[in-house]
Amino acid sequence: MLKTIDISTSGLVAQRQRMNAIAGNIANVNTTRDAEGNAVPFQRRLVTFRTAGETERETGGTAVDYHVEIDTATPPRRVYQPGHPDADADGYVNYPNVSLITEFVNALEAGRAYEANIAAIEMAKNIAELSLRILA
Repeated sequence: MLKTIDISTSGLVAQRQRMNAIAGNIANVNTTRDAEGNAVPFQRRLVTFRTAGETERETGGTAVDYHVEIDTATPPRRVYQPGHPDADADGYVNYPNVSLITEFVNALEAGRAYEANIAAIEMAKNIAELSLRILA
């Protein structure tokens, strides 16, 4: 029972980190400068999941681990704004490679996965409670 709760808890932590990355991406959708003030657009953060160890033979499950990556493969959005202080010689501004539609869909998916992990924890608690009632 406790292994089931541990696995779901690791899923909760991973999905929370994913939501944090998504929130940061949305917050920086129009950020055209880095922390030092250079005209470098924010780069999207991605959270990837992987197993956190070997699969248990008895339960068939394993915990999840996460890794935050920076999306360097997608080019920045170029918008023609010749009056912008960060515009290049051709009048284009480089904005972050963040799509609000993609981020909102990812947020919905992460929220549903979070809810599923909470439901799994609740089921494990209910099974443990019913087992104790049978034994009593």
